[in-house]
Amino acid sequence: MSLAQTIRKYALQNAVKHEGKCNPGNVLGKVLGENPEYKNKAKEVQQEVKEISEHVNAMSLDDQKKELLRIAPELLEEKSGEKKEILKALPNVEPGKVIMRFEPSPSGPMHIGHAYVLMLNYTYCKLYDGKLILRIADTNSDNIHEPAYELLIKDFHWLCPDIKKEVVVQSDRMEIYYKYASKLIEELHAYVCTCPQEMFQENSKKGIPCECRDRGRHENEKLWGQMLNGELEEGDAVVRLKTDINHPNPAMRDFPLLRINESEHPRQGKKYRVWPLLNFAVAIDDHDMACTHILRGKDHYDNTKRQKYLFDYLGWEPPNYLHLGRINFEGIRLKTTTTRQEIEAGTYDGWDDTRLPFIPALKRRGYQPHAFERYAVSVGATLNDKRVEAHEFFKTLNFFNKEKIEPEADRYFFIENPKEIRIEGAPSQTVTLNLHPDFKKGGRVFKTSEYFCVAQSDLEKWKEGELIRFMDCLNFRKQKNTFVFDSLEYEKYKKEGKHIIHWLPKDAKNVKVELLDENNKFHYGLCESGVKNLKEGRIIQFERVAYVCLEKKGEDAYQFVWTHK
Repeated sequence: MSLAQTIRKYALQNAVKHEGKCNPGNVLGKVLGENPEYKNKAKEVQQEVKEISEHVNAMSLDDQKKELLRIAPELLEEKSGEKKEILKALPNVEPGKVIMRFEPSPSGPMHIGHAYVLMLNYTYCKLYDGKLILRIADTNSDNIHEPAYELLIKDFHWLCPDIKKEVVVQSDRMEIYYKYASKLIEELHAYVCTCPQEMFQENSKKGIPCECRDRGRHENEKLWGQMLNGELEEGDAVVRLKTDINHPNPAMRDFPLLRINESEHPRQGKKYRVWPLLNFAVAIDDHDMACTHILRGKDHYDNTKRQKYLFDYLGWEPPNYLHLGRINFEGIRLKTTTTRQEIEAGTYDGWDDTRLPFIPALKRRGYQPHAFERYAVSVGATLNDKRVEAHEFFKTLNFFNKEKIEPEADRYFFIENPKEIRIEGAPSQTVTLNLHPDFKKGGRVFKTSEYFCVAQSDLEKWKEGELIRFMDCLNFRKQKNTFVFDSLEYEKYKKEGKHIIHWLPKDAKNVKVELLDENNKFHYGLCESGVKNLKEGRIIQFERVAYVCLEKKGEDAYQFVWTHK
């Protein structure tokens, strides 16, 4: 490594450590410590450190992190007491030329398990100025939920903003698969097998080659044509790749590439009857789309080996594969097919039912892409399997989501099951509260009299003679069946008070609210009139209740959806 490169890596390290600004003096110390032979030229080195540090300081913190991750990932330090949340560097990277893909099947929208892998791909593409492809794997027509095409694309664009991206549907590429299948058959790397499946499997276990394996090119091409034109029926034939019939792993022995499936395809109808299997379609697509790095579960180890056979036969350079451990979400149901059946049966209202761990539901509730990205990075691209309880997962996701929404979430009072009460002797006041305790002072103005609205649950807690405070407003006491004004000062409440509660003045401008919680249950109440200025989709905080998302400004009531506490 040259002197300039050494200076640059330590300048980047120091800048990242100090929020984007490096200290040239600290950088000089690191450089001379690693290269004592330059001590005799300290003045010259100091000048070069100064120039490189100025260039680094002109970069954004995000660009500094990206470059440091690329040239010296080992220097990405963690702060004392904090867990490092930096993804390990990808191998063989050329910035600007990284292409990755995420390949779900269209059985439903994405769920939290999909989001983990997708957001790892997304974060890497951001780091390396790469491109991310959503590739919808729909070559098995037997498990396709037609609305899932649109749902998956919506989820993809929402979760992965601000990068180069593309959407590809595999069933639109059938002629490409046929072209490569014909090439493999012509070059005798593949053959049409007409043996019964059970017979092939039994012989394969014993290392006995299939009789079809020795067919010549012309006979295989004839059978391939019969598969395509309908002369051979479903179950009569498959195309197999010639590998090693004595491979120690039986899964590698002459595995199938394409098969006949007569089911009507939701997108292609009856146009095609021979469909590629996973390993064939994936290998062809990864090459054709110039994918450079593939993230996949470690349960796909065998598939990686199968696909490398295809790359070798076709003379292609395989991408870089990184295998991931599995996250087992305990207590969270992620079975897309089962959930779809329950939606159709009326158990759930739809994919955006607030009880579901699917992206449409979590987006509806107010979760942000930031939260899913932060969660993915916190877990990392690791081979280790991980068991995560539902409450622990959402505790972590909520923490990351709060990082994003907290600074922008205005505060409002929500009074559930409101009851009107009179505080005898309460003075008329103009009470001004903050929209946000840190970022928006003032903005909430109330005109009060003797009449207020309080929550039924609060009303039931008060005991005779207790001093009770309406937050930032006044103190009063319960006396038999009445409520009597006591004082205004918060200091008196601190000495004697028992309860501090939310309230609203009795006011025709108060807004009726329907709040849908995370268990798909409605809560009804009133909110202060300031919410009328909000746009639908805005996330706010109902103080001492939860963060909520304004879903709809209805004529009779404003509809909010529970985000989290």
